[in-house]
Amino acid sequence: MASFHEIPVVDISALGGTDADAHAQVIKDIRLAATDVGFLYISGHGISQTKIDALHDAAKAFFARPLEDKMSVYIGKSQYHRGYVPEGEERFAGGTADAKEAFDLSQEVPADHPRILAGDKFVGPNQWPSPDLGFREAVEGYFNDAFSLGRRLLQGFCEALGLPPDHLDPLVTTPPSQLRMIHYPFNAGAEDRPGIGAHTDYELFTLLLSRTPGLEVMNADGDWIDAPPVPGAIIVNVGDMLEVLTNGLFVATSHRVRKVKEERYSFPLFFSCDYSVEIAPLPQFVTPETPAKFEPIKAGEHLLVQTALTFEYLKKRLAEGELILPENSYDLSSFGQEAKQREDV
Repeated sequence: MASFHEIPVVDISALGGTDADAHAQVIKDIRLAATDVGFLYISGHGISQTKIDALHDAAKAFFARPLEDKMSVYIGKSQYHRGYVPEGEERFAGGTADAKEAFDLSQEVPADHPRILAGDKFVGPNQWPSPDLGFREAVEGYFNDAFSLGRRLLQGFCEALGLPPDHLDPLVTTPPSQLRMIHYPFNAGAEDRPGIGAHTDYELFTLLLSRTPGLEVMNADGDWIDAPPVPGAIIVNVGDMLEVLTNGLFVATSHRVRKVKEERYSFPLFFSCDYSVEIAPLPQFVTPETPAKFEPIKAGEHLLVQTALTFEYLKKRLAEGELILPENSYDLSSFGQEAKQREDV
């Protein structure tokens, strides 16, 4: 992978459209960005500014509420990893507590859904705050549009890999694709250091909506490159599952959030495979010259392990024997440029 110093902007308005030449150019741009950078900005995504503004307003109203109100939907009360995440709940590979609070949700799935009965974790009903906030309507409105965009982008990634556009659709039927609403409070004493630790995302890819600076991306030289917001664009980054499926052709790029003084909100949607799907390098990307670099893993088990090693409430369940992790799982930060830098030492 070449060492990049800026993140490309790709207009995807022609993706899946009737203009074959314009569509082909989008596919070419996606492939270049995914192989050379692992991050890209997408414009022409089709999500209305009205839905984006409503999501932002809902987040501001919720996080401004008293801690007692927010803790009524604490994520530790959920069996499906849904709800409020207080500051200090998460700790990444470096062991430091992240200076943020969040609200996690996913597709609303009833508790008697066949996937839940089959043992899929992180699939189920959400916890929602008081209905009088109008929170659910605004959040689900954005989530539904962003998830549809994710399906469209998944087909674009497939074509960028030389596969039929619907090649990976069977892997994404009832996935635990999570929307995180993240709030970084104002911190007048913030120093120029990470506010959320270096990591890769565990899923296929992430769609990130953010309006303020602070995001940094690691290039092939191990240098951190600023990824400031681009007006009207959504940031997309490759995740662990897509790195495994492509046998490393698409690399899950390590990223972090630098501490900044200003108050900050961000909204990543982690687009995932179904919980029970086994992830392994696709045959098209395994040759005598490039043998398989990864052992097969279950998508949901990878997500469970990485999450359980990060969240304090899940660590407690592990310690008390309520939660047992599968064997032969990957440690935190096993993918992306950060892992490659360790291999090269």
